[in-house]
Amino acid sequence: MSVESTDHRKRPRRRGEALVNAILEATIEELAEHGYAALTMEGVAERARASKASLYRRWTSRSTLVMDAVYHLLPNPSDIPDTGELRGDLLVLLRQTAQTLSGPAGAALRGLLGEALPYPEHAVEIRSRSQGMGRQMMAEVTRRAVARGEIPAEAAVGPRLEVGQALLRNHFLFRLEPIPDSLVVEIVDTVLVPLFHTVPYTPPHSTRGPAPGPASELGA
Repeated sequence: MSVESTDHRKRPRRRGEALVNAILEATIEELAEHGYAALTMEGVAERARASKASLYRRWTSRSTLVMDAVYHLLPNPSDIPDTGELRGDLLVLLRQTAQTLSGPAGAALRGLLGEALPYPEHAVEIRSRSQGMGRQMMAEVTRRAVARGEIPAEAAVGPRLEVGQALLRNHFLFRLEPIPDSLVVEIVDTVLVPLFHTVPYTPPHSTRGPAPGPASELGA
């Protein structure tokens, strides 16, 4: 390969968002072609026609770069198609998630987890880059359902917003096989739709006052 073809100084200069987008897209292409284990900052820089310095100014490691590249793949929560009903929206969302996991993002997820397990500092770094996009997308879907009057607002809170994607990730990571559409439908129909139609259990407040007398037991 000639010096001229690899010397970024002889290429048109890009800055800001244009440069970042080129690097993130190059990262996805490198993941698709070589996988996470073989991905290098040098390879991404060459594919993006950028300098290594431009990468390291923005990302301290390949794990942080890959995290941002994966989020670059995900749709904006407001762009999720509105089918007019909760079940339809949930199917669209989980099918998008399953499709994402079947591509470079899924390979990156496995690689990131494998890299983080023996090194706690990597896990901290990965968590610091997390954007909670899956939760945001589920929050948007349930917000629409609340606005339509399909579900109570109290039902779309907390960890409930993470259940669907968590079940898909669990299957993907531990079964090591593509996510079948039948699983998506099963999760929606037997877990998420019933879950979002019920309000969370609220434990009664504990009081240490005197035991209620007959009048209070009768509701007086």
